[in-house]
Formats: sequence, structure tokens, C-alpha cells
Amino acid sequence: MTAPAPVPSPSPGSSAGTVVGVGAAVVGGLGAAVQTRVNGSLAEHVGSGFGAAVISFGSGLLWLTIAVACWPAARAAVGRVVSALREHRLRRWEVLGGTAGGFYVAAQGLTAATLGVALFMVAVVAGQSTSSLLVDRIGLAPGGVRLITLGRALGPLLTVVAVAVAVSGSIGTVPSVGLAVIPFLAGAFQSWQQAMNGRVRAVAAVPGDRFAGVAAATFGNFVVGTVALAAAFGVSVLVVGWPTGTLPTAWPLDLVLYSGGLLGIVFIAIQAAVVHRIGVLLLALGMIAGQIVGALVLDVVVPGVAPPGPAMYAGATLTLLAVAVPVVESRLVRRRR
Repeated sequence: MTAPAPVPSPSPGSSAGTVVGVGAAVVGGLGAAVQTRVNGSLAEHVGSGFGAAVISFGSGLLWLTIAVACWPAARAAVGRVVSALREHRLRRWEVLGGTAGGFYVAAQGLTAATLGVALFMVAVVAGQSTSSLLVDRIGLAPGGVRLITLGRALGPLLTVVAVAVAVSGSIGTVPSVGLAVIPFLAGAFQSWQQAMNGRVRAVAAVPGDRFAGVAAATFGNFVVGTVALAAAFGVSVLVVGWPTGTLPTAWPLDLVLYSGGLLGIVFIAIQAAVVHRIGVLLLALGMIAGQIVGALVLDVVVPGVAPPGPAMYAGATLTLLAVAVPVVESRLVRRRR
């Protein structure tokens, strides 16, 4: 297998598309921050992080199944993915991005209530930004190889510093700050998930309907993620017993707690739709900006949650600076050309 060729320099006319793509990623990040709060609260109610993740991902799969069943172009796109797998134009590991999505949702249920949304998101940011640089350099996303530049390298480095600053102010208040390793890994796996979803979308694209391929990639993501989470939940039941809160008769009545699946559909669909245009790193950084802003707002306004301290604000500010560095660099390079 030959190595993917580097992506040619974008043309000046692509600037508007990049801005729109990054803007969409920011919206996706806001949705991810809200989903973290929702799934963390649901896990507290049902008494199981894996159980809450199954409910969240399973509800998203239910909505997507209904949508695909009623959408002829989306059904055709799913058929294209199946055909590509049979003909080996799409390798089996390329459709497993949903496992990373399942791990991310499970991490929300297992750690968000303890760490707080802001610290959770800052840890996710560190993993996501550093791994996205590697994913782009290897060329796993459908856009091909994107070379490492000073700005693209400095952004992830600043996010690591940001996490260190944010965690330094939380050691005395968070019962187990070591839990931040879990969302860090969840963020790292997200970059691979974004690249895989972009590959599936490219294969599933249906002429005349630009969103059908996105729907197929998102649907496949939820199928794989739900199966993986159900298996993880089964293992947890064998180890610690069945959590009574996961029985349907014990589920909370607050419908907002079941919105995690819909929120997941939104930001996973955005990932699949724009990753081929802006690459994994810019997608990750755009989502990071939305995640950090949304997380801080939620930790400030949600009742019963301790507000972020000065270190968390400093860490979030550094994170947003890290997001800006490669974006500004790319615009400067484009102007010089």
C-alpha cells in the first residue's frame, strides 16, 4: 500500500469553505458539551456509566433507524457501504469508528459528574488535539496527508499546557483527578473516529443528495457504538451485578436526560460532513472551542455544580489560544500565496 500523497495547498477560494466548516465544528462542540452534562446526569440517576451510555447511544440509533427507513437516499447510501465492504473497497476496520464514539459516551457517564464538565472537556481537548495532528499527518482522513507546520504543532502543545494548568487548580477539589486520563483517551480516539466517519461518508455518497452519505456514516457509527457499549455493559453486570437504576421502570422522568442520543447525532454528523474539507486537526480544534465555551457556561449556570476556579478559566483560555494558532497560521500562508 503506497503512502497517501500530501494534500495540495488550498486555493484562495477555499477560505470561505474553511470558515464555514470550522464554524460547523464549533456548533458540534457545543452539542458535545451539553451531551456530556446530560449523560453525566443520566449516569447518576441510573447508577451506571455504561448503562447510561447504552441508553444514550441506543436512543440515537433508534432515531437514526427511523430516519434511514423513511429516507430512500439514505437507504441507498447504507447499501453503498455494505457493497464497499463486500468488494473490499472499504476495509472492516474503517467502519469501526463507532467504538470510539461509544467509549467517549461511556467516559461521560463514568467521569463527568465527578470531574465537572469543564475539566472533563479540557482533558478531552488534550487527547483530541494531539492525536488529530498525528491522524492528519498519517493521512487517515479522506482528505489525505496534511503536513505538520509550526502552528499545527504549537496548537496541540498549548493544549497539553492548558490541561496541566486546569488540573493544577482542581487537585484539591476533585475526589480523583486521575479520572481525567479516561476523557483524555476518549478525546484521542475521537480523532480516529472522525477520520473513519469521513472515509465511510466518502464511499456512501449518493449523487444528488449531499447529506445521504453523512446519514449513512452516522448510522453506522451508532450501530457499532451501541453494540460495543452493550457488550461493555454486559461485562460490567457480570463483574459488579445488575444496577437496579438501569431497569426501565426506574428510569428518571425528565425527558431532557434522554436527549444525549440526538445531541450525538448532531455532532457526529457534523464531523462526517466537514472532515474531508478542513481535515481532522481543524475539525478537532473547532469542536474544542465549542466544547470549552459550552462546558464553562454549563458549570457556571447549572444549579448544584461548583463553579470553575481561576485555574480552570486560565486553562480554558490557553485552550482557545491553542485553537486559534493553526487557524491564523493557515490564513497567513494563504494570503502570502
